[in-house]
Amino acid sequence: MKAILLPLGIGLFAGVMAGLCGVGGGIVMVPCFTFLLGMEQKAAIATSMAVILPTAIMSVSRFAQFGMIQWNIFLPTAIGAITAAFFATEWAKKMSNEHLTKIFAVLMILVGVSMFFKKA
Repeated sequence: MKAILLPLGIGLFAGVMAGLCGVGGGIVMVPCFTFLLGMEQKAAIATSMAVILPTAIMSVSRFAQFGMIQWNIFLPTAIGAITAAFFATEWAKKMSNEHLTKIFAVLMILVGVSMFFKKA
């Protein structure tokens, strides 16, 4: 039962964060997967990306209904992100879990500090 309830709870939390803040994938799920479920960093990243797809589809469809998406920004950003993700997954495959964990930790710190000092 725990094998179902814990991932379900992580998913609910990530979904709320995705809907409210636009985050939920890596920032929420990767730490939960590694600390709570004991996954290695690479598996946590890959699983998080798999969960992001349906989460993003749901969030995008709702935000599109509300007219909140800036489509002129979407297309060039999506092209860049898709291209980078293609190459970055190959790069991540070659890195150690320890190295990926450190990169993720630095990213989390930088994002947190910048958001803390940003004016709303």
